[in-house]
Amino acid sequence: MGRGDLTDAEWERLRPFLPVSNGRCGRWRDHRQVTDGILHRVRTGVQWRELPERFGPWKTVYERHRLWSADGTWERLLQQVQAAADAAGGIDWDIAVDSTIVRAHQHAAGARTDPPPAHASKGADGAEHQAETPWQSLLARLVEVVREVWGLGRSRGGFTSKLHLSADGRCRPLSLVITGGQRADCTQFTTVLEKIRVPRTRPGRPRTKPDSLAADKAYSNGPCRTYLRRRGIRHTIPEKSDSQAARLRKGSCGGRPPGFDEERYKKRNTVERATRCRRAATASPSPGETCSIPSWAR
Repeated sequence: MGRGDLTDAEWERLRPFLPVSNGRCGRWRDHRQVTDGILHRVRTGVQWRELPERFGPWKTVYERHRLWSADGTWERLLQQVQAAADAAGGIDWDIAVDSTIVRAHQHAAGARTDPPPAHASKGADGAEHQAETPWQSLLARLVEVVREVWGLGRSRGGFTSKLHLSADGRCRPLSLVITGGQRADCTQFTTVLEKIRVPRTRPGRPRTKPDSLAADKAYSNGPCRTYLRRRGIRHTIPEKSDSQAARLRKGSCGGRPPGFDEERYKKRNTVERATRCRRAATASPSPGETCSIPSWAR
């Protein structure tokens, strides 16, 4: 067993929820060996071709990872593990929310940012005008849709993606949203919180409400605080200096300052550590996987 591979106890927790062969499409390579290979790559950020031989053929590991990502196997595994951990009291519901920027690979930098050039046509005055055909308008819209779905956008850091994440008090992610790098953190705040759904091992609805929440100044605005108050979630978010100055200028009409617990805010580093994923930081493409937009959108 290599460093970082699944222990026997961890494997026994995952094994019952993994797909089984239907007997018509051949035998699966050992799930444990392949899962260890996938975890090794996530932990180290190496390319698929650079996987050690002890994990078997790299293409088998890649295909299994791609298949389970498409059919929702990974999400089901996460939900089952979260449900078991919550039943045993292993989830710290004092959560934190934050985001991190991931620089897209250089292959993604060639995507065009403007619609394709339109054909020139002469108007009644004899001058040439650029007429946009319907297919060009449709193609421009498709480019924006692909970028949004793939989480690519232009920001100050260049062509980037942004990961919006919530993590429990033990640095373990509870929900994740991927957008283009230009999206502000506060615009995805409610989406991240509403994706928290931890099933219960006994009958009942999944748990969606944390005990408390900590976030930085990027989430310090009226809509975010109103949403938290409506759901009854205790929160610790520092007030922006300009918001504080505006409130003080209004005097008694400015209202009371929002509550802030310095000791609770110190625990916000849990989400900072949860976003430091080696694979997300490298984001290097490998055979069958790239971070670029397809050629028709260039």
